[in-house]
Formats: sequence, C-alpha cells, structure tokens
Amino acid sequence: MSLGNIAKRILHRMGERQWLDSPDSGRFVFHQPDRKTPFDQAEFLAVDIETSGLDAETDEVLSIGFVPIVKGRIRLSDAEHHLVKPTRPVSQGSAVIHGLFDDQLESSAPLQTVLPCFLDALRGRVPVVHHAAIESRFLDTACRRLYDHPLEIRYMDTLAMEKRRMARRGQEITEGALRLSAVRARYDLPRYRAHNALVDAVAAAELFLVLALHASGKRPATVGELLI
Repeated sequence: MSLGNIAKRILHRMGERQWLDSPDSGRFVFHQPDRKTPFDQAEFLAVDIETSGLDAETDEVLSIGFVPIVKGRIRLSDAEHHLVKPTRPVSQGSAVIHGLFDDQLESSAPLQTVLPCFLDALRGRVPVVHHAAIESRFLDTACRRLYDHPLEIRYMDTLAMEKRRMARRGQEITEGALRLSAVRARYDLPRYRAHNALVDAVAAAELFLVLALHASGKRPATVGELLI
C-alpha cells in the first residue's frame, strides 16, 4: 500500500479511532491522548511549517519539521525535517524570509510524499504548534486536496497558552509579545534562528514543556486543561 493511500485511510477513520493497516507492523490506531491524561504521561508532536505565503488556498508548504514529545521529554533522535518541492517558483520575498530557494527545493520530494511521514508520526499524539492558525489551515488544505478528507484534530497552541496565562495574571499583551522568540525570552529559553521548520518545532516543544509546568500545581496539568 502506498504512503498516500495509508494517509487517506488514517484520515478517513481517525474520528472512529479504529485500527488501520500500517506499512510496518500491519496495524495501528490513530487517536489523541485522553483529555484526563497528565501531560507528562502523554505524547505530543511539535510541528512547524514554512510556506510560500500566508494563503493556504494559493500558497504552498515548502518545508515541515516535527519532533516528538514523549512523557515530558523531547525526543530529538526521532525529529524529522523535510523540504518540499513546490509546483511553481518561490517568490523572492518569501525566499528571503525562510531561505528556501528554487534550486534548493528542486530535488526535494513532493508534498504527497512528505505529508504521510508527518501523519504517521502524528498518530496517537497531540500536535504542538506556536500560532496554530497557520499550520492547521495549510495541513488541513493539503489533506483535503490529496486525500479528499479534512485534518480535523485538536492542536496544542503555545501562543494561545501564553496568551491565556498572561490574561489570568493581568499582564498587558503588547504588539509582538506573543511571538515565539519573545515568549521564549520571558522564560529564559535560548534564542534560536527563526524560520527553519525543524528549529522552530524544537523551539515550540521546549516552550510547551515550560508552559505545561507553569500550568501545573501539586499535580501535572492534564491534556484537557492545557488545550484551549
């Protein structure tokens, strides 16, 4: 069975939490952890994408990076970073931001090859992103186009988590205060180079663990308590 067909079957049945064929073990189930599960006993997948623009209907995914978070630990050994071959030239304005140029992407795999790798890594995990509106739109659009099925899944959004935390503490949210680099700086996390999908995924993973710990009291916060 091709990776594309596997991904299509995942999306078709994901809401039913049924067992599906797997290319390796023959079977697997795609679902998210129960909302009552403590965050340090659940699994997450921090993900970031770089795109040719901000319109999911007209722009394209150019790279995707993701790293698992398993029982409160970032599993760097299982991190993946994929460049994606676009169907049309990348604009100069876009390339200047993320550093992905046509000659670099020409030999990359198309999205229909890359996307199943992400979906396979996502099984049983909650995706973690910073500003979920972008990733959710592009990934959902990609799944609809490639498999005729939406990617209907809850995201753990570190931007929303920090916004909620600041609001509860009565802190003013100024312009730029919720950018990934700005939020990380408030928690004394190291500064990383932005606009690299894997680096930003790791940055979101680190931030998520910090925010989850801050949201915890005498017991670890649950998945449901952290979800917006």
